[in-house]
Amino acid sequence: MKVLVATEKPFAAVAVDGIRQVIDEAGYELVLLEKYTDKADLLKAVADVDALIIRSDKVDNEVLDAAKNLKIVVRAGAGYDNVDLAAATAHNVCVQNTPGQNSNAVAELVFGMAIMAMRNMYNGTSGSELKEKTLGIQAFGQVGRNVARIAKGLGMEISAIDPYCPAEAMIEAGVKPVDDVKELYRNNKVVSIHIPATPETKKSIGCELITLMPKGGLIVNTARKEVIDEDGLVEAMRQRPDIKYVADVRPDNAEAMIAEFGDRVFFTPKKMGAQTSEANINAGIAAAHQIVAFLRDGIDRFRVNK
Repeated sequence: MKVLVATEKPFAAVAVDGIRQVIDEAGYELVLLEKYTDKADLLKAVADVDALIIRSDKVDNEVLDAAKNLKIVVRAGAGYDNVDLAAATAHNVCVQNTPGQNSNAVAELVFGMAIMAMRNMYNGTSGSELKEKTLGIQAFGQVGRNVARIAKGLGMEISAIDPYCPAEAMIEAGVKPVDDVKELYRNNKVVSIHIPATPETKKSIGCELITLMPKGGLIVNTARKEVIDEDGLVEAMRQRPDIKYVADVRPDNAEAMIAEFGDRVFFTPKKMGAQTSEANINAGIAAAHQIVAFLRDGIDRFRVNK
């Protein structure tokens, strides 16, 4: 069996070493394609592999057509919208993610950006503290739970909404369950977004929701840019000069927003949530273990396609 690690943005060397150890111990062959700039290189590399580990690399129908022996793709990370799930299913390829491996790194970034925003981007003016502020968490998965854990340490009042998470799990974590997304935005000074980009959620956060926020509201988005209605966000920030927006996902209209809103917005230069050495290592090695479990024993616990 041949396993390809195809990463335009490579794993840390220690992560590659960990992946190699897992694959070698299973008796499989590991090949690397790193820092490639041409899709043709990926198409050539997948031609004879049985398994594929990726990060933000795109796996579409063309890649799947080229990968005649491919049985499994593992996205090292939680999000997987860079993989065409329907095409993978049509090619009888299992797609998995590695949920939870990057969750603490993303959660810490939430507070790195939130503190910076509450302190007015450290521009020399007097800002605010997070202690005793209200925090609404939109989606209470692995990242949301880590956000809640950190927020408790900061002394914040926390509520969350997630139709797929039992209210009991939130209560056990010291978080107030909320059933209505409007209530989440209306009652929280800070909202941290963690919903995936699906047909139901794309552009679901716009002017109507954002303008419900209390005075001095802050939105932190470490999820996907597609869940934001960017025109609605701009309109909300025009109507409400007190609202701020910071994101780990640079919007399409980033330059215009920076020009108009200045210190009220901040965007990382690229998606940075999982960009820690710890998350890098955890996700890569988890992906290798999942591939071995699938190829050897048919285990597909983290399958995300049908």
